[in-house]
Amino acid sequence: MNNAKLSLLALAISVFATQSEFAARRANGADPIAPLVTRGQTKLNLAGAHLVLKTATEAAAQRGFRMNIAIVDDGGHLLAFARMDGARPASANTALTKAITAATFRAETGPLPPGGEPDLLLNISVQNAAAASGGKITTLKGGVPIVVEGQIIGAVGVGGGSGEQDAEVAKAGIEALSKALADDTSKSK
Repeated sequence: MNNAKLSLLALAISVFATQSEFAARRANGADPIAPLVTRGQTKLNLAGAHLVLKTATEAAAQRGFRMNIAIVDDGGHLLAFARMDGARPASANTALTKAITAATFRAETGPLPPGGEPDLLLNISVQNAAAASGGKITTLKGGVPIVVEGQIIGAVGVGGGSGEQDAEVAKAGIEALSKALADDTSKSK
């Protein structure tokens, strides 16, 4: 046999052994080594993303800001986006990058380390890593994760103001979603 056929045979044996191990553990009443699927997750839907986007856009307009606002799911995939009239086109990519970073790093964006004195070399290293990864990482403020019942279901990224202004607008959108979810919960009781 050639190497390719041997590799395929080894893979097939490995998969069969894993399946047999799970079956044996289940037959004996034991829990499997790891769950096969995750159930009961909360996901951000388009309607929720639109609520966040609408509220964040209104919050920006009330403050006189012209911003780009991106809403992504928990994997950093775009669900909704708006570039307000007069917002800088260059900030569109920044807003999306902030949202992706907040969703995939599961934390608010900003200088590293969070809460401490920024480490210039660390932040430059992250920006270099971002360039190497296609620009999907940033330490700029303005990316905020959306947390529901302790689970990160997405994120908001805002670009066009100062980092603090961007984060403020993102949080306004998230707050509206949280309030709407709390109202839904209280109505169902």
